[in-house]
Amino acid sequence: MKKSTCVYLIRDGKWLMLLRNRKKNDVNHGKWIGVGGKCEGQESYEDCAVREVREETGLNAEQLIPAGILLFEYEGKEPEEIAVFVCRRFSGTMRECDEGTLAWIDEDQVLSLQLWEGDRIFLEQMLSGSVDPFRIRLCYDRADHLIKSEPC
Repeated sequence: MKKSTCVYLIRDGKWLMLLRNRKKNDVNHGKWIGVGGKCEGQESYEDCAVREVREETGLNAEQLIPAGILLFEYEGKEPEEIAVFVCRRFSGTMRECDEGTLAWIDEDQVLSLQLWEGDRIFLEQMLSGSVDPFRIRLCYDRADHLIKSEPC
């Protein structure tokens, strides 16, 4: 099973989101997601999240708050476990991302973006201010339709 991370940086009521629009054959193409990526070797989720934030944004994540775990199943692909974090303390200067367009989105506009259906489930919980970590299994077919969502 692949392991990866997703980080939502938050500042002044805005969430840093990434529109995946620069890579060919990207399962996330056209969708808004948090920043993050695959863990390398024996890298911990936290180390991966810090590295991915730095690589994709130029920012240094100074404090990661675990938000939950997703088990992402996409028909025809290897399952992926994704550790989701919130980061409110970061430093540095943001730079352009090779994988897409970064934008600070007003918190009340996040759910109006082109998101994965399953992302709406945990993002609603996060946006509500809930601090209870989630653990959700999200299953998609090859047409990107959510066919199952359940706690796990």
